[in-house]
Amino acid sequence: MTDTPGYTARTRAPDPGAPIILALHGTGGDEHQFFDLVRQINPGAGIVSPRGDVSEQGAARFFRRTSEGVYDMDDLALRTGRMAEYVADVRAAHPGVSLYGFGYSNGANILASVVMARPDLFDRVGLLHPLIPWDPVPVALSGRRVLISAGRRDPICPWPRTERLVAWFAAQGAGVETSVHDGGHEMRQGEIAALAGLLTG
Repeated sequence: MTDTPGYTARTRAPDPGAPIILALHGTGGDEHQFFDLVRQINPGAGIVSPRGDVSEQGAARFFRRTSEGVYDMDDLALRTGRMAEYVADVRAAHPGVSLYGFGYSNGANILASVVMARPDLFDRVGLLHPLIPWDPVPVALSGRRVLISAGRRDPICPWPRTERLVAWFAAQGAGVETSVHDGGHEMRQGEIAALAGLLTG
């Protein structure tokens, strides 16, 4: 466990030649939520798994919201800048090492916001059940691999918004993969398999 400006994180240094993977939990999760999953998927990878620094009635999040699906956009901008600086420091500390990131739900949302603000930071990105209720500006994402997963009946992340996000990433030049099931907001085995392909392929 390490403390860094703004975050408590669980970390592991990468083996030689392995990537570093940033793992971002969903609302109410913490730095332990995906750490062991990453170890199973890619045992040699470095791991940086921070805990969200916003509390919503005791549940950790990465930025504030005013209600379900309604974001505090000023706070999101602030937290996006903070996370981008954090990730840039990780990258600077490991020159030449590939950096992958993935997040689930709230973690996917802050990760997407960071990618939109700093498209240079990540080589691969996994967004599991993201909800981006704004129209992002164009950025250059050529050569980046992006996985987006969703549930067609997800009450938190409506499917039409997911479709628009997939189209947006494709329009920016990213190589987009999807993993979609017929359920709701839960993660299913197909998504984990797709994530494993992203983090190891």
